[in-house]
Amino acid sequence: MTPRDRDYQLMMNALADITRRRETELDHADQAYQDSTARAAGELARAEGEASSADRWAAAAAAQVLDVDREAARLWDQLRRARGVRSRALGELPEPSSVESLPRVALQRRPTDNAQAPRDSARALLSRAAERIDDTVRPAARRPLPRWTLPLLPLLGALVAGLTGLLAAGLVTIGGAGVPAGEVVRGAGWLCFLLAPSSGVPVATVYAHRRLQARLDIGGIGLTLLGGMIAAALLSLVFASSR
Repeated sequence: MTPRDRDYQLMMNALADITRRRETELDHADQAYQDSTARAAGELARAEGEASSADRWAAAAAAQVLDVDREAARLWDQLRRARGVRSRALGELPEPSSVESLPRVALQRRPTDNAQAPRDSARALLSRAAERIDDTVRPAARRPLPRWTLPLLPLLGALVAGLTGLLAAGLVTIGGAGVPAGEVVRGAGWLCFLLAPSSGVPVATVYAHRRLQARLDIGGIGLTLLGGMIAAALLSLVFASSR
C-alpha cells in the first residue's frame, strides 16, 4: 500500500468516526429536546390546572363575599328596626376593613392554606348576630312551666315574701328607734311590707326564663301571689300579736 493510500484510509476512518459522533450527538440532542418538551408540557398542564382551580376558588369566594354582604346588610337593617335602638345613632352599614389592615394570617390564598382558620367564620358570626337580633326584635316563644314546678311556686312566693316582710319589719323597727331620717326609713319599711306579697313574682319569672327556658303564665303568677299573700298574712298576725 502506497503512502497515498494510507493517508486516504486514515482520512476515511477519521470521517467515519466524526460521522458516528455527529449521529450520537444528534441523538442526544433530540432526546434532550423531547424530554424538555415533555417537562414543559407537564409544567404547562399543571399551571393551567392550578389557574383553573384558582379561578374556581376566586369565583366561589366572590359569591361568598356577596352572600355575606347581603346578609350583613339585612341584619343591619333589622337591627335598625329593633326596639330600643336609635337608627340615627346606629348610622349606616359600616364598610368592610381594607385588606391592608388585616393580619397576614387572615389572608388565605386558598381554603387549604390555613387549616386552623374556620372557612365559615363570617357566616358563624352572622348567625350568632341574627339570633341575638331575633331575640330582641321577636322574643322567642317560651314553653309553659313544667308541671313539677307548680307546687313549688307557692313555697317560693311565701319564702320571698317572708324575707321581704322581715326586711320591712327591720326597717320599721330601725325607723322607730330615733335614728336620723327615721321617718324615711320607716316609710321604706312599710312600702316593702306592701310589696312583700308580690315580691316573689319577679324572682319566679327570672328563674323560669333563665333556668327553665319557660314563661310564667297567669296560673304561675297566681300561685306565687297566693304563697306570698299567705306568708304576708302570717307575718302580719305575728307582728300584731307581738305588739
